[in-house]
Amino acid sequence: MKESFDSFRYISYLGSRWRQIAASAGIAVALASGISLAMPARYTATARIVIQPPAGADVRTATAVSPIYLESLKTYEKFAESDSLFQAAAQRFQLSGGPIEALKRRVLKVEIVRNTRILEISATLADARKAQALAKFLADATVELSRASSAEGDQELLAGLEQQESNVRADLQKTEARWSEAISREPTAGLESAIEEGSAQISTLEQQIQSQEVEIAGLEDRMKGGDSGGEMAKEVSNAHARTVELRRQLGDLNSQMTAREKLLGARQARHDQLQADRQAGQAALASIEGRLRDARSERGSRAERLQVIDPGIVPERPSSPNIPLNIAVALLAGLALPILFFTLQFSFQELRVSWEPAVYRTAVRARDE
Repeated sequence: MKESFDSFRYISYLGSRWRQIAASAGIAVALASGISLAMPARYTATARIVIQPPAGADVRTATAVSPIYLESLKTYEKFAESDSLFQAAAQRFQLSGGPIEALKRRVLKVEIVRNTRILEISATLADARKAQALAKFLADATVELSRASSAEGDQELLAGLEQQESNVRADLQKTEARWSEAISREPTAGLESAIEEGSAQISTLEQQIQSQEVEIAGLEDRMKGGDSGGEMAKEVSNAHARTVELRRQLGDLNSQMTAREKLLGARQARHDQLQADRQAGQAALASIEGRLRDARSERGSRAERLQVIDPGIVPERPSSPNIPLNIAVALLAGLALPILFFTLQFSFQELRVSWEPAVYRTAVRARDE
């Protein structure tokens, strides 16, 4: 019953002061209206850019938008809000109002729309047409800056591949020159023919030696049979001499053949090594040329592509001051503050009423004692 009685008194207390509360709300609304009307109107224009995946990307991965990928797109926010770009825009549109950093904070707002590939560039100025022109200029400049950055990266890649191709081609030309020189200065066809002829000569000499040995054996058999005339001994001696000469020729020819075969083997090994180097150089050149062709065909398709999809329109209503919002906030504050004040005042009075009888009883008891 005490709580209901206090609530009733509180409501009655506020009701008795409704004029002050209404006056406070009226004053707050009037001040907010006056200040809002006195503030200069500012207009906000917004241009939008879509960030498309690289042209060379797989269609399946291009449609999969992951949080990490969306976070990486914030790089393009830095393109749009770079100090050098805004400074160029400020000079172009003759913007003034303090340091360039403070001016950029007041005028420019850049953000990626949540969970999308849309980049919004908002410009806020007192002139609506200039705000729209500034937003469009920054959007176009951001697209060009991205393309220039991508083109520069492609150019660096192409320059590196072209340098590699030039080096590989120069190495291959040197290898080709060494191979041609070895073929011309160290021919193998003559050695192969000489070896074939030597092999035939060796075969002939071996046959001749065998014939001489057979002849000597026959002559020796005849001498053993009793035919031991001087002529027979002379024939045997001549046969032995011819055999010795044939064996000497065979030995010389074998030595020549060994030297020729050794020289032919060395030349063939050198030719084979140069040929292997030549083939490896040709394969390396073909590989780098393929990479260079791919890089040239994919130029401009490895990075995201930016496209202005909405250059913005000239705003017809100011973005600030927001008069209805300001009046609503002022009205809320004009009602809340006096109610809070009167609530505290009522609580203090209630505390004082409950405290005074206790003080009086304490004083009476002290007097009686």
